[in-house]
Amino acid sequence: MGKYSTVIFDLDGTLVDSLQDLAESVNYVLRYLELPERSIDEIRQFVGNGIQKLLVRALMVSTKECHKDFNEELLEHALVLFRTYYHEHCQDNTKPYNGIIELLNKFKENDFKIAIVSNKPHSEVKKISDYLFENLIDLAYGENELEGVRKKPAPDMIQNVFKALSVESKSCIYIGDSEVDIETAKNAGIDCVSVLWGFRNEEFLRGKGGEIFAYSPSELYSIVSSK
Repeated sequence: MGKYSTVIFDLDGTLVDSLQDLAESVNYVLRYLELPERSIDEIRQFVGNGIQKLLVRALMVSTKECHKDFNEELLEHALVLFRTYYHEHCQDNTKPYNGIIELLNKFKENDFKIAIVSNKPHSEVKKISDYLFENLIDLAYGENELEGVRKKPAPDMIQNVFKALSVESKSCIYIGDSEVDIETAKNAGIDCVSVLWGFRNEEFLRGKGGEIFAYSPSELYSIVSSK
């Protein structure tokens, strides 16, 4: 094994394609609130900073479009609706990207520790991880700010991985698909690889400080194992 012994992954847009389920959940909320629905491409740009920011972005566009007020009461109602609906439907269409299961198996076969750190609510992260990646993930953390653990790009969840797996930061590498992931890795003091099969493109990520890119899961394994 080379420099790295622990691989920490983002979830949405990195390990799993969850966009359809996120979009359907957002649009369920918007329909319930009698607001205009948003397209898949719009919602692709809204994700990355957690459920609250996702809904804020969608609600601000939709309320402006039909000349209604955006306020905290509306947001709180939307959050309750979304969490209830998404908890029941987070696995309807969500699936690993092609090559991801093989990638995780290869890391496990070569004695890497594997963790997930996501801004998705912790209960859904665990639900999806346990269902799709049984026995392949050593640790999975989702958003849990009620317990004082800040969401990404704060380094809190990454630092909790260090402690839980008893690993040093220099032996860890972070894999993600967004500008939030690049900033998270920087804040945690670890290297980052940006994958290009997720929710952001290379030009955008380079503009946000991305330096190392993987175009496929097999290329990602080569990058991590060769360093």
